[in-house]
Amino acid sequence: MKTLERLVAERLLKIKAVKLQPANPFTWASGWKSPIYNDNRKTLSYPGIRSFIKLELARTISEKYENADAIAGVATGAIAQGALVADLLGLPFVYIRSTPKDHGLENLIEGELKPGSKVVIVEDLVSTGGSSLKAVQAVRNFGCDVVGMVAIFTYGFPVAIEAFKEAKVTLTTLSNYDAVLEEAVRTDYIDESEIAILQEWRKDPGKWNPLI
Repeated sequence: MKTLERLVAERLLKIKAVKLQPANPFTWASGWKSPIYNDNRKTLSYPGIRSFIKLELARTISEKYENADAIAGVATGAIAQGALVADLLGLPFVYIRSTPKDHGLENLIEGELKPGSKVVIVEDLVSTGGSSLKAVQAVRNFGCDVVGMVAIFTYGFPVAIEAFKEAKVTLTTLSNYDAVLEEAVRTDYIDESEIAILQEWRKDPGKWNPLI
């Protein structure tokens, strides 16, 4: 019987929300060369997968954070998924901008959030953890307690694991890089001989050179 992380990985690969190209790497906005590209917003276009992810995120929150007062989505990728989850759980929803608005009230948090609330943050993807933890700090600065974060996918970078540990934030994800690699090998999406390259990239993605 497949684990949840393998079931999610299978779906992400099926709709090409995750693409693996170790022989022809992608270039991220940061300039990093990467054998993987992830766009979880694609899941919103597939009702069955969208619902599956919504249900599993909601179930995770219900089991781990039954005392949650509100759900916060990280802009922009997790706004829709966070709103779907909040609706299912019957909880208030807000979203967190990456930067404050440059007009009006200059809000960083959009929506109605009561100070002192216990908040679960929903994220679509965790890479280095920088933007995710910036959202955590915004909620904390507002006077709320971040009880945890749930996300669809994480690369599992050592730098991110350490950053979450330092920030004292518990991260729970539906799937991860290892599960995607396992599923990709099982379905012949990639060859087992490519696993070493893919694992090497994750150790230090900023310095990874596909030509070596």
